[in-house]
Amino acid sequence: MSLTPESAVAQTVSDTVATPPKRARRWPLLIFTVLTLAIGGFLVVFPWADSWNLNYIQDLIPGARQLWDEPSFRGAITGLGFVNLYIALFQFVRLMRRKY
Repeated sequence: MSLTPESAVAQTVSDTVATPPKRARRWPLLIFTVLTLAIGGFLVVFPWADSWNLNYIQDLIPGARQLWDEPSFRGAITGLGFVNLYIALFQFVRLMRRKY
C-alpha cells in the first residue's frame, strides 16, 4: 500500500476499465489482413493488365509515360504487391494461432 493518493486513484481507475470482448479484439486484425490481401493482389496483377496504360498520370506528366511503360517499374510495383501478400499471409497465420 502506497502513502501517495495518486497511486491509489490510478489503481482503482485501472481496475474499473473494461476490456473488450475477446472476439472484438480479432476484428481489426482480420480487416487489416483482408485489406492487405486485396491491395497485394491488385498490385501484383494490375501492372501487367491492358488497362495499366489508361491513366491520368501519363497525361499529367509527359515524362512519366516512359517510366510507366518500363517493365522494371511494373516489376517493382508487382514486388510491392508480393510484399503486401506476404504481410497478409503473416497476419493470417498470426490471427489463426492467437488464442482468445
